Amino acid sequence: MDALLVLFAAAAFGGVVLLPWLRRRRAAQQFRLQGPPQVSDPVAGYGFVPLDALDVRLPGPDEELEHALAEIRRTHDWRPAAALLRATPEDDERRWQRVQTLAGAAAFDLAREQDDPDAASGAPRSGGVWLRRWRLEAPKDAGGAQTHAQFLVLQALRDPGSEDFRMILEEARTVCGEAALLAPGSPVPYVIELAVARGLHDRPADYAELWEKVARRAPHHMGAHLAALPYWSQKWHGSREEAEAFAERAASGAPTGTLLPALPLFAVYEHLPEANMVRGLYRSAVIERAIEGAHYALREAPADHPMAPHVRHLLIWFLVRAERYGEALEQLREVDGHVGAVPWSYGHSPAAEYAAYRALAVAGWERSGGTATGGIRPE
Repeated sequence: MDALLVLFAAAAFGGVVLLPWLRRRRAAQQFRLQGPPQVSDPVAGYGFVPLDALDVRLPGPDEELEHALAEIRRTHDWRPAAALLRATPEDDERRWQRVQTLAGAAAFDLAREQDDPDAASGAPRSGGVWLRRWRLEAPKDAGGAQTHAQFLVLQALRDPGSEDFRMILEEARTVCGEAALLAPGSPVPYVIELAVARGLHDRPADYAELWEKVARRAPHHMGAHLAALPYWSQKWHGSREEAEAFAERAASGAPTGTLLPALPLFAVYEHLPEANMVRGLYRSAVIERAIEGAHYALREAPADHPMAPHVRHLLIWFLVRAERYGEALEQLREVDGHVGAVPWSYGHSPAAEYAAYRALAVAGWERSGGTATGGIRPE
């Protein structure tokens, strides 16, 4: 069941997590090998959500989405999902996130059934049926097409070594094309296709052409930039220099109020060494500059920016490793309760990964003289 929860958590941040989620989580493994301090989960006194109540589906609260998911689970009907997306503008970054999560819900249900021995014995099957009905009963609904395309990406990535992997991704690309025709000005189909193109190993020139389609529609879309970044990384079809250059261009050209100045932090994370042999790596000038860029982006962007929780979660990871515990606690207080984000989604148990770093932040804060009741003060 833990693997299924990871699938659902990955879907919440599909453009960044989808393919990296399937590889070995290098930094977290290193951290575990080093042996994190044995500290209890610090719920009492800090107002944090207990480990077993952390929500792995979403990076931050979205009451409308949570209500739609509950209705789908209760009724197996696609209409709550369609209504939610109709009320979400195509250029709103919430739409892309909601499409990711709805697709993840369908994939989660289907995967749970496929892994359930009772399903093979003739028990009623409901996983993913609501999405199939959505496409059959409302074939011209752009939200249904977008969700279907993302669902296919998730299905392919359940088994990237299978013979069907490429065929399913090609089908996803076809559905992305259908979704683009149904909502011509929407960036969402093209953002989904970024993951498809990466998995199909598109040539750099073709990928750049696809990126231009995204950029023309949503030049400052943080989620789109995060979805595109891995293609130019060393693990895929580029290099550390190319990924960092992409991130720096986006950050330096971003207008005030966007979260793009935080993009270099994600580029740094993608290229951390497998084994950290450098003392003080997380206090180096490169990482400190990336951390400050993320802080700046969060200060200048609207407080309710839908991508802000993603930035905060990764910032927590870096701040704890840099032993900047007071700052880490400030970010924890903003996002606590939801853990569907990088870097936690790279692990087999996102909630446990997050809770371990939360405990380290509290332990470090208290070692420096901080208290739960004394608030956050400079270290």
